[in-house]
Amino acid sequence: MTGETKSRRFEALALPHLDAAYNLARWLLRNDHDAQDVVQEAFLRAFKSFDGFRGERFRPWLLAIARNACYDWLREHRASELAVPYDDELHGSDEPAGISGAGYGNPETRLEREDDRRLIDDALQALPVTFREVVILKELEDLSYKEIARIAAIPIGTVMSRLARGRKMLLAHLQRQRGR
Repeated sequence: MTGETKSRRFEALALPHLDAAYNLARWLLRNDHDAQDVVQEAFLRAFKSFDGFRGERFRPWLLAIARNACYDWLREHRASELAVPYDDELHGSDEPAGISGAGYGNPETRLEREDDRRLIDDALQALPVTFREVVILKELEDLSYKEIARIAAIPIGTVMSRLARGRKMLLAHLQRQRGR
């Protein structure tokens, strides 16, 4: 494949997933500027490795590269964020109560929803990165367990476990913020 053909094919496959790669990087790194830099690095890595792409689904392949670039950046700049703290509250057997949804129409409801969104964003930011990435890939990027496992290079059972723990941590954080 000529350089120009490779470049055009890469662009055609990669550009539709630029937002997903940036979204993942922004959530993992918690900084817009760092996410932009890391996504640029990830796209360069992906382009260099593009000859090794064998026709499997491009999005998970690209997001795996973006995820790895994020972890490399975290190891270099903020290694302490990669540690996962043990939290007794999260390992208890009590299932926390759900959060009820609100209606859509009036301004008061919209303000409540905006407040809820901010609380959820804060809760996501508070998650350890290993849980945050799985929650983001599943809930915001709507990837399958198999795709997440491939991206994160972990078994599907670990994906399910991290997702369950991540959701539980989110709910616990939200309940603390709401004063329950």
